[in-house]
Amino acid sequence: MHDTRYIQFFDGGHEPEHALLGGKCASLVSLTAAGMPVPPGFAVTTAAYDLFVAESGLAAVIAEELAGLDPDDVAAIDVISARIREQICTREVPAALRTQTHLALADLQQRCGGAAGAEVPVAVRSSATAEDLPDASFAGQQDTYLWLVGVEAVTEHIRRCWASLYTSRAITYRLRNGIPDEGLSMAVAVQKMVRARVAGVAITMNPATGDRSKIAIDASWGVGEMVVSGQVTPDNLLLDKVMLSVVSEHIGDKHAELVPDAATGALVEREVEAERRVVRCLSDDEVRAVAAIAKRAERHYGCPQDVEWALDADLPPGEDLLLLQSRPETVHSAAAPASAAPAPAPRTPSSGFSFGSFAGLAATAGSAAATLPHHHSHTH
Repeated sequence: MHDTRYIQFFDGGHEPEHALLGGKCASLVSLTAAGMPVPPGFAVTTAAYDLFVAESGLAAVIAEELAGLDPDDVAAIDVISARIREQICTREVPAALRTQTHLALADLQQRCGGAAGAEVPVAVRSSATAEDLPDASFAGQQDTYLWLVGVEAVTEHIRRCWASLYTSRAITYRLRNGIPDEGLSMAVAVQKMVRARVAGVAITMNPATGDRSKIAIDASWGVGEMVVSGQVTPDNLLLDKVMLSVVSEHIGDKHAELVPDAATGALVEREVEAERRVVRCLSDDEVRAVAAIAKRAERHYGCPQDVEWALDADLPPGEDLLLLQSRPETVHSAAAPASAAPAPAPRTPSSGFSFGSFAGLAATAGSAAATLPHHHSHTH
């Protein structure tokens, strides 16, 4: 039996408490409860992180390290960031937490059809309590790790997510904005990895103008992180929100894709063949389905949404569209829509998405780029 203080499955029927689950996990719980097609998974709650910090003696260490730090002293922040993250990644996790995490992972494997020797890969995603708030511009600074197999890899990357609370960038942001460290916490989402044939993002307005009568879609081949981080030029479509008809479209180059490699059991970046670069990666039916699910998310939350989605290669057509994340749109939602508004600044990491091709913006990879376990680690 799972201790729901520390582990909560997305479909467990619990209230999506933001303080316990962080922005990302609370959203996944809420979307699952609303009947959206969310891949199965569970949250390692903020209470788990808090227990680890308290029992390992880290709270005092972190407070001492951060005392008197100058937000403009980049070198000192880098050193202290590395020291704190090293401590988080090496101090002992309480036995009760380890047991709960192992049990939850075994349960998830069973639900997904995984067995010993044939484990289903999972994604491990940070879900900070300060993430995805309408007035926060620093969500998405924490890590996402993809295509992890086995309990050791998963638990190690849960720790890395915790440690990403103390990247140099996150420390600097909190110092400059007077955000106290007290009460800072991190939940982590552990979720069945989608074997994405096509993936991308959708926003339930025109991000170039704030026009809420439109839906904008970015789509590319393979796993969606390359779209999110601006590493590929995706297909761009603008749709009428009522009719779900395409108003304008631009076929992106889509020169590369992230796909699973059977030999290594990891994601690899692969060049996309010339003939697939020049065609739209979504069919007309799939375009309408993505737009429809984005509209459902907007109705569910009652405000414009940034939606991350994927088409799962393991599921039959018509049942393969999955909703990976939905969060409030933060650039225009505070302002009145204006069709002649100037192009906004590049999308902040609060959404993690870069709709550069819509607004003529340079894509900002920044920390919105996912850290892949098979690549060199950097401290999303």
